[in-house]
Amino acid sequence: MKTTTDRLVVVILAGGSGTRLWPRSRQALPKQFLDLTGQGTMLHETYARLAPLVPPQRMLVVTNQQYVELARQQLPELPPEQIVGEPAPRGTAAAVGLGAILAQHLRPDAIMASVHADHLILKPERFRAALAAAAEVAERGALVTLGIQPTHAHTGLGYVEHGELLAPASEHPVFRVVRFTEKPDLATAQRFVAGGHHSWNSGLFAWRVDRILAEFSQHLPELHAGLAEIGRAWGGPAADQTLQRVFPTLPHQTIDYGIMERAADIAVLPVDIGWTDIGSWGTLLEVLEGDEAGNVVRGPDPVFTLDTKRTLIYTAGRMVAAIGLEDMIVIDSGDALLICPKERAEEVRHVVDWLKQTGRDAYVQDAAAR
Repeated sequence: MKTTTDRLVVVILAGGSGTRLWPRSRQALPKQFLDLTGQGTMLHETYARLAPLVPPQRMLVVTNQQYVELARQQLPELPPEQIVGEPAPRGTAAAVGLGAILAQHLRPDAIMASVHADHLILKPERFRAALAAAAEVAERGALVTLGIQPTHAHTGLGYVEHGELLAPASEHPVFRVVRFTEKPDLATAQRFVAGGHHSWNSGLFAWRVDRILAEFSQHLPELHAGLAEIGRAWGGPAADQTLQRVFPTLPHQTIDYGIMERAADIAVLPVDIGWTDIGSWGTLLEVLEGDEAGNVVRGPDPVFTLDTKRTLIYTAGRMVAAIGLEDMIVIDSGDALLICPKERAEEVRHVVDWLKQTGRDAYVQDAAAR
């Protein structure tokens, strides 16, 4: 029997420079192409958790142009023409829109799921079931987002407010979205969590391709016109030339501000999929399984710890000894070393800014020793 998942085309967004995980993540080799968990690169992990739901012929990767060959090396299972590079970064709206145009070429009646290559999802079976349910809701005509139950008042994530209860999908509850709130202050985030009517916005979406392109036409008409021109040329001899010429001229916008906060008929499925947006080394320390002292150790080289607790240590080319550390981050990339308390891990951006300002761009751009 045919199901909505037979029409499902998954677009994996794999762009971004990933400098928040410096010094391992560099512009030449950002986090989505690294093995941060010991289970394979984040891009290949994303593919592997989707493979039982969608065949390679219905998967697409949209990445930066400079990463196309790298993505093709890491995903030999995908037809190479289904890994497409953006000639210039134009924001998530353009990336998602390009994915929608390509999904329509694969299957004109496609239901599209948009996922990120740099998310950690610890419950893959539940994730696949949630995507299948989201496709069912998308078939009804809604734009769908997967909502994550907040565990604390996070100020670095967006929130989705739940409205009226809609018809369920495969036993998943479904709510109408009242509004999106992007990165609230602490007091607002605390109120959201205490109220119980908000989810974190995961950035995981599903919709019919015809519906999302209609939203682009209404809310981002200039961007839609450029995407339509790329779409008309796709599959022909002028496809790449048109992409190279048109894409860099598209307006820079995010899918959240450009579409989701303006569109009507948006639904949210609150789900428990073990989701984490890997935005800092501190996040990895929280979600990866540690030893009896709570230490997470990764890398090929020996590590000695004495009276060390809840500390993340990555090695790359040398032995590391840690004595008396608690709640610390120690990241060795071979040519650079980061040491900081876990609660200050997000401040790595100041290091990156300083390297750029002082002409030490090689430490930001080039791939370090692994």
